[in-house]
Amino acid sequence: MEPCVVIPTFWTRRRVRGGDRGPFVYDHPTPIDTDGTLPDCLRSLETVRGLGKVIVIVAASDSSIEHEAEDRVRGILDDFPGIDSLVVGPAEMGSLHRRMEQLEFADVLPAVGLASYGAVRNVGLTVAAILGCDFAVFVDDDQVITDPRFLEIAAEGIGETTAGGKVILAKSGYYTDEEGRYQVAGAAPWYDMFWRQDDAYNEALGVVAAPPRIRPSAVAFGGCLAIHRDMFMNVSFDPWVVRGEDIDYVINARMHGGDVFLDGEWSVIHRPPALPSEARAFRQDVFRFIYEHRKLEFSKSQVDLRQVTPDSLTPYPGRFVDSSIGWRARATAVMRALSGRERSEYLGIARTAVAKASSFARDNCERYFVFQRRWPLLMDRLWEDVALKPLLTGERRVDRSAITGRFPVIRTD
Repeated sequence: MEPCVVIPTFWTRRRVRGGDRGPFVYDHPTPIDTDGTLPDCLRSLETVRGLGKVIVIVAASDSSIEHEAEDRVRGILDDFPGIDSLVVGPAEMGSLHRRMEQLEFADVLPAVGLASYGAVRNVGLTVAAILGCDFAVFVDDDQVITDPRFLEIAAEGIGETTAGGKVILAKSGYYTDEEGRYQVAGAAPWYDMFWRQDDAYNEALGVVAAPPRIRPSAVAFGGCLAIHRDMFMNVSFDPWVVRGEDIDYVINARMHGGDVFLDGEWSVIHRPPALPSEARAFRQDVFRFIYEHRKLEFSKSQVDLRQVTPDSLTPYPGRFVDSSIGWRARATAVMRALSGRERSEYLGIARTAVAKASSFARDNCERYFVFQRRWPLLMDRLWEDVALKPLLTGERRVDRSAITGRFPVIRTD
């Protein structure tokens, strides 16, 4: 199989703690005046055997810096001439969107773009289809790969049928820290007595060292995720889930009759920068889990989907997508405020975030199902597309000057 590696990378203007800027907020985008974690990720990729095309998708938290962010990424990639890279920035997105309009998919343009985690991953899948990749391997820009067999391990089991009759078309590895730990250390504090997210996460990962090596999973890790074309051509990421789009993909796959598997022998080192605000991350989780609960409830009315229940997703994220999520989110926000850290932010979450998240979920979860029904046809049209493939392979060039306003100097002497 011919794999391609997809690296989403997120950028911001400056270091800010961030407030309530709407539902789509990136966890820890790289400040535009730094190189961030991307160089270390690329350096580790240089050691990987069988490395082919590397697709780097550049998203910015502020549209005013999207071209500057693209320039920054291109400058970083100049230091890695041995990597066959393709940068997807505003110009490439313009070409992709124009082609989608030509193919009569203008109605789904927002779902394939640079404005949310899920939309960015959908860009990666569409580019993989345009290039004719057999399977896409997602790696986040804050991951470090230590095993030269990374892609070989990624391919192991893909396309095979399990003893239970399930075909492995998508599988995830898992994250470790520098010491090889893959579970969160320490007991949950008192103010998380109704939340205990880390405990549920640890329980879900307790199977990593146990046989069988590859098993169906309710969790997935977007920075170590392999998806075969028979899956990604038929199942999209959800652009309206604000965080945890990788675990949401497990739900999407199950709804459409598939599974995402967890490989106990495939991992990467995760080196995430510190979150600028724990309260903001909690707020995003409130939006995420309430959205997932609404999505599962709405899917019950869709006769063509396999039903996915919170119980089938236990221990994680099942306990966070059932009907108790609203009151538990409010109670946790209040208790975290009482702990004294980011007090005003948590009180604000307790007062307004659950209602806003419920409204957001009600307004948007149906949009995913409408988009998903269009996805297989879109991907079929884009597979090795004769108009876009030459642009992405370099046979034809994208003229960025008209888009960026950075026209070349014309000498008259």
